[in-house]
Amino acid sequence: MATAKGLYNEKIYPVPMDVQPETNDVRGLPDNNVTWRVPVNGTVYGAALNYREELDELGDALHEKPYNKPPEAPVLYIKPVNTLNPHQHPVPMPADENELQTGASLGIVIGKTAVQVNPGDAWEYIEGFTAANDISLPFESFHRPPIKQKARDKFCPVGPWIVDKADVPDPDQLTIETKVNSETKQKASTAGLVRSIPRLLADVTEFMTLYEGDVLLTGTPARPPHVQKGDHVQVTIEQIGTLENTIQ
Repeated sequence: MATAKGLYNEKIYPVPMDVQPETNDVRGLPDNNVTWRVPVNGTVYGAALNYREELDELGDALHEKPYNKPPEAPVLYIKPVNTLNPHQHPVPMPADENELQTGASLGIVIGKTAVQVNPGDAWEYIEGFTAANDISLPFESFHRPPIKQKARDKFCPVGPWIVDKADVPDPDQLTIETKVNSETKQKASTAGLVRSIPRLLADVTEFMTLYEGDVLLTGTPARPPHVQKGDHVQVTIEQIGTLENTIQ
């Protein structure tokens, strides 16, 4: 079992719970009729191009205009509050669209105000970890922020809970798996991150402050699966749990 915090039904604040990440079981829930809610309340930031395989696949495109070289600093974007969506809730397919792109990601939940964090001290600023699915409309260009594609309503499922950092001793070695209709479509590991979790936190807080409750998504692996209406999507992160949503 792992120690976690979750938010459900009429709870006002996330409550402590014992969870089994391998099975998504929760000890001591009052009944089986649980309506999960998003367990975080801060700003969600995403780090693009933070998997080595993703950079490798872009290849020569990274040397084209306007940037002419691979990124030297974190490439960040925001998933606004309108995008947040809980575990087991539907993700709406926008009108006139027929497929969405998934984005399995480990989320770092910030535990206290973080400014110019030293990588060696990063652990002090982390409360725990959660799973996220950075949904977007399919897009090709990284040369301009894909706000229209990424910032749609309910396009950032997060949860089911926040696992305490003490139960995730090495978050840079976690398997991440995406299943669509129970079939594995993507499998990766945080070992493939360009910036490790301490390095990413240090590089981001060098120029911007992160506050308690904020979430920093560590990146999405290469070749994200595309999904259509009716598809059931599961993002499973080792030692964290499984985030499930259906495309509606």
